[in-house]
Amino acid sequence: MNDASQGGGAEHPKPVVAAPKPVPAGQPGQGKAAGAKRPLRPTVPAARMKRRHRGLVLSFGLVVLLPLALVAIYMAVIADDQYASTAGFTVRQEEDGGASAVLGGLAQLAGSSTSSDGDILYEFILSQALVQTIDEKVGVKEHYGSYWASDPIFALSPEASIEDLREYWQRIVRISYDQGSGLMDVRVLAFDPDKAQAIARQIILEGQAMINALNDQAREDAMRYAEVELDEAVARLKEAREALTNFRTRTTIVDPSADLQGRMGVMNGLQQQLASALIEYDLLREQTNEDDPRLNQVRRRIEAIRNRIGEERRAFTSDTVGSSGFGEDYPTLIAEYEGLVVDREFAEESYRASLAAVDVARAKASRQSRYLATYVQPTRAETSEYPQRMTIIGLTGLFLLLIWSTLALIYYSIRDRS
Repeated sequence: MNDASQGGGAEHPKPVVAAPKPVPAGQPGQGKAAGAKRPLRPTVPAARMKRRHRGLVLSFGLVVLLPLALVAIYMAVIADDQYASTAGFTVRQEEDGGASAVLGGLAQLAGSSTSSDGDILYEFILSQALVQTIDEKVGVKEHYGSYWASDPIFALSPEASIEDLREYWQRIVRISYDQGSGLMDVRVLAFDPDKAQAIARQIILEGQAMINALNDQAREDAMRYAEVELDEAVARLKEAREALTNFRTRTTIVDPSADLQGRMGVMNGLQQQLASALIEYDLLREQTNEDDPRLNQVRRRIEAIRNRIGEERRAFTSDTVGSSGFGEDYPTLIAEYEGLVVDREFAEESYRASLAAVDVARAKASRQSRYLATYVQPTRAETSEYPQRMTIIGLTGLFLLLIWSTLALIYYSIRDRS
């Protein structure tokens, strides 16, 4: 700067140019001026909002934000408060004892488990018959239909049919049933706490009536089955005894075994008489000659005894008329008689078992074996807990976001393939 001012002598002083800074040794670009660096050109152009991006944002607003805003407004402004009434009950069965246990558990023939009763009660609470009955007694359609103008989402249409009412019933009545313990919890929602409590109480009353009907039906079935079995046992016993009587009338034998023993006694007597006659004949032959008339008499007696013994022996196994007087041998008669006796004994046992079953059924019919035990009486709500607005809004937003994300992925997948 000092040199220029001394040598030029001009009117306007020249601008002073700063000397370049020294570059430290060892660094790149050493010895070059800093003003000689050229700016780097970007390898990727700057991102700009394109048409598909604007469409994606617009779709997010239409698919997620707008419906979510409408749901939030409806839940906050339009939806009416609902009140819940809960009740808990189970089906209990009276323990069998006394005569039932003594008779070998014959009462189980007419019984059933409480779990099956709980299943029946569960289906009954959701049935159309119960919905119609409670509607007639409590006015379900009238209550929920009166809020249709102010809350059409959670209320019931006044023009709803019984099918629509049954479908709506599953929205306002929630059942929690544990099959292992048999415990059943019922929650009823209504726009009025007193109405919710009245519906829950009516459900318990109708359930008790259904259990009583099952008791009556079980008792009638048990008595009818027991009486039918008793009639069959009596008829079977009569038939067996008549068959045995016909056998005795036909054969004129009360007991073939006893008759056979009697004939064996006769055979033994004949054998003894034959032995005595033979001994007497031997003694006479030693004491007298052959012309003695006593020898001839003893011979004839021995011959007669032997003939009789032969006929008695043939009577045991032959089927001649002369043996037993009716043309059948003793083995056949004994086999037939034993078969008839077995039938009679079986019929007598069946008759005694049927009598016991009738007594057990009559004893069970005199008391109530099943009943509905309520361990939580229907409650009355003091504050509204339903509809659960924040939960519904959150779930709605989550599902809308999932739907929008799925649609966006599908769009980009198709776009990439094309």
